[in-house]
Amino acid sequence: MPFKLPFFRISDSATVTSDIASVSSEKHTWLIRLTGLLILLLLLFRFWFANKLPMTGDEAYFILWGKYPAGGYYDHPPMLGWWLTGLLPISHSEWVLRLPSVLLPFILGLGAWWLVAPYGKERAVLAGLLVVLQPANVWNILITTDTPLVLFSLLSVLAYVAGIRKSATGWYAASGALLGCAFMSKYFAALLGIAFAAHILFGRRDQQRWTALVFILLFSSPAPLYNLYWNSQHAWVNLLFNLVTRNENAAWSWKTPLLYLGSILYLATPFVLIAAWQHRTLLRHTLPEAPEARVALWIAGIPLMLFAVLSTLKTIGLHWILAFTPFIVIPIAIALPVSKLKKLAAWSAGIAALHLLLIATLSSLPIETWKKSPHYASLVLAVKTNEFITAITPYTAGHTLAMTSFSPAAVLSFYTGQPVSVFGEGTYHGRQDDFLTDWRTLDQKNILIISRTPPDLSWFQPYFRHLSTKEIQLHEASFYLIQGQQFNYQAYRQTVLTKIRQHFYPHPSWLPRNNNSPVEPYFSPAPG
Repeated sequence: MPFKLPFFRISDSATVTSDIASVSSEKHTWLIRLTGLLILLLLLFRFWFANKLPMTGDEAYFILWGKYPAGGYYDHPPMLGWWLTGLLPISHSEWVLRLPSVLLPFILGLGAWWLVAPYGKERAVLAGLLVVLQPANVWNILITTDTPLVLFSLLSVLAYVAGIRKSATGWYAASGALLGCAFMSKYFAALLGIAFAAHILFGRRDQQRWTALVFILLFSSPAPLYNLYWNSQHAWVNLLFNLVTRNENAAWSWKTPLLYLGSILYLATPFVLIAAWQHRTLLRHTLPEAPEARVALWIAGIPLMLFAVLSTLKTIGLHWILAFTPFIVIPIAIALPVSKLKKLAAWSAGIAALHLLLIATLSSLPIETWKKSPHYASLVLAVKTNEFITAITPYTAGHTLAMTSFSPAAVLSFYTGQPVSVFGEGTYHGRQDDFLTDWRTLDQKNILIISRTPPDLSWFQPYFRHLSTKEIQLHEASFYLIQGQQFNYQAYRQTVLTKIRQHFYPHPSWLPRNNNSPVEPYFSPAPG
């Protein structure tokens, strides 16, 4: 019995169109060659861009995870940190550390090809090409927590479909284990788990669906259980960050749903979605005969609908939906006429070419082009980091380096190869420095604090015996060096560290209390 989606009314006599049945015998050598050429060009561009683009603040921050491997981190579960721990001994080059992200779109394309392959070789090639050419897959070479999330989500879905095709419980076990790996990358993997459960409970009628549900639950559960245990030993830090702290400012807005809709239109490309709407009747009649299309519809649809609800309260980041938008292509590639798919691929290639041209043009412009931007100093620091390091070197001797926010501190740490602390309260983002810097060891030491804005010396004064400042210019951007002599740890503890403890490491009543936050040792009774 074919599976049915409950929100479609489909006649039992509906069959896959003759186009689907006949395409598998068509000659497609030219298409494979053209696809191979496009993929090669895109691969070369991605390697070039990965080497050209300086390490961004978020990436440098995650690289700190890799330098200091742990069972978890302030912001997220540890998977990306573990990856980077493995890559750092190979090389500190940008393109090496970004290698998983550089290759990820082509793995996504292979996954799309495999899902669509039963419906014709040409369709499969076009499906893979449409996924590879999705805008984010063209330019996004950043190594972030989304990289392992997207990869393991794809592999989990492929294993799930293999279980449907082969009626083999082992594939459902693999799907669950890979879902656990996705969860160890980012909490958004829970949405994939919800999508699996929804498809099993409402989109399937076969008896094996209960086995699939049990095996996926069983083999995915070690990951959240481990993460829960780690959090219980570390003041619930990434659990509270993701569920509470980062959502403190959530409020209803009519603008954020529009931004979310724009994100989907961009990532999936408007003309692909328009084509799906134009051929919606064909899509409906294809679904009963195409389990891969139904799975992809649930996998993409459920998370995107949940994000749509959430978008009424907060901004949905473009990267939040990267794990789900590739699956939009699958039912479209299975159902639409091959001639239409070729046109969509041609349009996608054109959009990709525009992205490549834009990036190449922007990268060739002198940095002074952006000097009127309010973020110009941040841009100079990010793009001209080595020049900046040279400029501050005469002032660093005998000083511990620090900055006033985590992003530039992480970038400076990456390029100097030495720790750069975050001085002051900072924000709820990027608090891993709380685990890395022990302010007790800096008592009476000298600290060089770098600021991108004119500092208020009265704020810094209580924490040092003596202060001096120096303004330096680099590419017409101003930076301010605050040289603090003899750091007063006790004063810093009584004000800054106390505020950090109260604001970022609360003890909610609904969680078992523990005193294992990274700032708690500052407030523990002295031994003896």
